[in-house]
Order: sequence, then C-alpha cells, then structure tokens
Amino acid sequence: MAATVLATINPMLEGRMVMRMRKFGSSGLFVSELCLGAMTFGGTDGLWGQVGKLGQNDADALVGSALEAGINVFDTANVYADGRSETMLGQSLRNLGVARDDVVIATKVASPMGKGPNHRGASRRHVLSECRASLQRLGLDHIDLYQIHAFDPTTPIEETLEALDILVRAGDVRYIGLSNWAAWQIMKALGIARARNLAPVVSLQAYYTLVGRDAEREIIPMLDSEKVGLMVWSPLAGGYLTGKYATGTNADGRLHELDFPPIDRQRGEPLIEVLKAVARKHDATPGQIAIAWLLHQSTVTTVILGAKRPEQLIENVRATSIRLDDADLSDLDTVSALPIEYPGWLLGHSSR
Repeated sequence: MAATVLATINPMLEGRMVMRMRKFGSSGLFVSELCLGAMTFGGTDGLWGQVGKLGQNDADALVGSALEAGINVFDTANVYADGRSETMLGQSLRNLGVARDDVVIATKVASPMGKGPNHRGASRRHVLSECRASLQRLGLDHIDLYQIHAFDPTTPIEETLEALDILVRAGDVRYIGLSNWAAWQIMKALGIARARNLAPVVSLQAYYTLVGRDAEREIIPMLDSEKVGLMVWSPLAGGYLTGKYATGTNADGRLHELDFPPIDRQRGEPLIEVLKAVARKHDATPGQIAIAWLLHQSTVTTVILGAKRPEQLIENVRATSIRLDDADLSDLDTVSALPIEYPGWLLGHSSR
C-alpha cells in the first residue's frame, strides 16, 4: 500500500479496527478505505427488489453504523430503485443529523431514467438534467463525486466532459469520475480533459475481486500510471467469496436469484478453499479475507460494501484489522491469477 497516502482515524469497535483514510486519486480529497453502497435501499420488486428492499429505518441504521465505523463516503446512483436510493440516503443523513462537510456523497448518471432516447446516456442534456434531479432527491446543494455510470458510445466524450465541467464550475459537483469504462476510453477522457483544461477525471468505479481480476490486464496499470483512484464495487462477487455458494453448500442468497456478476466457478472453487485456509489462520471469515486482499492492493482507494443489516456491515468492516503476510498474499495470488494473454506472455522476451 505504499503508493496510497494513508491517515488513521477512529480506533474503535472492540479496540482493534481502525478505519484509514486514503487520498482520492490525484485530488486533495480523502476518503475512508471502505465505502457504504446504497444499492440495497428502496427496492420493491423486479431487479431492485432482488438487490434489496430496505426501508428508511433500515437505511438509517446502516448509515449510522457506517459512520460509527469511520466510513465517510457513501455511493449511490440515480437508477438505483428508480431514484429511491438517493432519496433515502439523503433522508438518512438528515435523520441522523450528519454535518454535510463530514461526508463524501457519490452518485452516478447514464442509465435509463425514462422512456425515449434522451432519458439515458451521457449527453449534455441528460447529464445536466439528471444532476439537478439527483440533487433534489438527495436534498443536497452539491454532489461530492459525480460519476458517468457506463460508457455511452452515441455521445462524444468531449460533450460529456464539457457537461461535467459545467457542473463543477457551477458548484453543483466537486469531483468527477467514471464507472465501468474500458482502459482506452478512460485514457481518451483523461487526454481530452487535459487538452481542453476541463475538470479532471479523478476516479474509476470498477468490478475487481479475487475471483474477477480482469481489471489487472489494462485498467489497473493505466490507473497507476495516471494516478486515478479506484473504487471497487461487488468486492465479494455478489456474495460468492463468502464461500456459501461453493459446491456442496445449499445456502440461500442473491446469486440464486440474480446471477451477477458472472463468475467462473470452476476457477473459483480452488480459490474458496485457499480463502478458507487463510481465514482460519487469521480467525476471520473468507469474506473478510477477500476484502482485506483488496485493501492490500496499492491501486485500490476505497472498497464499496453493500449490506442489508448493520451486523453484516460491521462484520465486513473488520477486514480493516487483518494484515495479510507475504505467504497469504502469495497463496491467494497464485490460486486466483489470470491466465497469461498476449502481449503479457511476451514480457521478458524483448529480443523478439
């Protein structure tokens, strides 16, 4: 973790856990190494009902537990539960009397928010109008981190970045980020922002886990090179890395209803066994080890935790107290390493 700036706050929770603060990309902002994701807030039926059906009281309890654990960053999106996630997160902050400057609020735009081609994507029209809508739902005067939720191939990147720059200059948004973009798309956005003196892209939100290390091929080397922060979503691969979905188990859970994210279970089974072994060594759970592994990766800025109960959240927060040794990291890396692809297999053969 040498490449990440750390500051320590709030020693708490059984006297062992310490939430560290990490510098957010190349910006001057600091965020906690864990983030509470609000995707489980407000679901009723369909997709969002499968993700989570938390009511306001449940959301208040989770936000309160996160704050007590030292978490200062909260992530949502306009599309989560058709806007109800943003509304409930904002209400929780008010219900708990949270000072605005004590938290970092992140939300996202790009997903469909209505019928018709102009109610989706990253056009100037959609980005500007949805930012106003998100501010209204959150009940805030500004968004700390506004992220483009997915790449929009129909809108020039220049148009999207100019719209985001307008929001930053107007004071509606403090920082801008991307989510689920390919390395070449991110690099193009970085170049355009620099050439046109627009608000810089400071972060990427991406899927990255022990059972899904695809980001290491192109995205993570690029983030390291350009000093862009990484927010990790689904660190437990939809719960798979808890071990409860392994062969021979019969546990209930979200992956039985919603097979997302996609998992290569043939490669995942040996990993689960190593996770369990490392967990026994540290008197921890496989899920805590999976999160701890991410916190040992220098590119990672913050890991987004989704939870339905405060006890579940606090269990995962305990990952901050786990220090994996070289043997642990080597065992986990070996069993989860990506197959080598071109041009990777040419490295070390520069004479060819």
